[in-house]
Amino acid sequence: MCFSPEGDLVGGLVVTAIGIDACKHLSRRSNHLLFAALPLVLGIHQLDESLVWWWLEGPVPASIGRVAMWIYVVIAMVVVPVLVPLSIWKLEPTSRRRWIIAPFLGLGIGVAIVLLITMLHGPVSVRLGVHHLAYSIGLQNGILVVGLYVLATCGALLCSGYRDIVIFGVANVIAVVVLARLTADGFTSLWCFYAAIAAGFISLHMRLGRPHRAMPYALS
Repeated sequence: MCFSPEGDLVGGLVVTAIGIDACKHLSRRSNHLLFAALPLVLGIHQLDESLVWWWLEGPVPASIGRVAMWIYVVIAMVVVPVLVPLSIWKLEPTSRRRWIIAPFLGLGIGVAIVLLITMLHGPVSVRLGVHHLAYSIGLQNGILVVGLYVLATCGALLCSGYRDIVIFGVANVIAVVVLARLTADGFTSLWCFYAAIAAGFISLHMRLGRPHRAMPYALS
């Protein structure tokens, strides 16, 4: 598990490699491009966090570490809540299914805006925890915002017309519950371990995924 800078580095390389594999299996499915690229984003995210670790431990200069910290929180709190539902909305082949996914995309955009405004007002900080990094952006009503964040990302997955993506969504909900029970301040950082599993699901979808909701896909 990636509870160290070395773990983040290795995990980031593995997840990035899985992302490259997923993109190789697009097979002219341009509507799957964003979904296939998710592991690349997660891999870069982990590689970036290794710099944050090394900044806090000493080897990396503060100027680089602070930039890495900002890149990390922007990806986690602004990019991901939009990219996940957007990638699901994009890959659904019917307008009916896209209408079902659209509210989750709108919610993700709203959550991302709230979190971005919060970060710009600051302060944004990070500290070493016990086997994790603890990020803080001075968020008020954190439980509500995090709940909406999870709803936007996991809800889009659960409403997909692809069985494997729905299973992926269930796995995400379970991961959220488990990580929230383990730690509150290290929740964001500990997602790095789950990212490798998530990337594997996405790679399998690119190889094997087929729609399973016959009636919606019979409609134009």
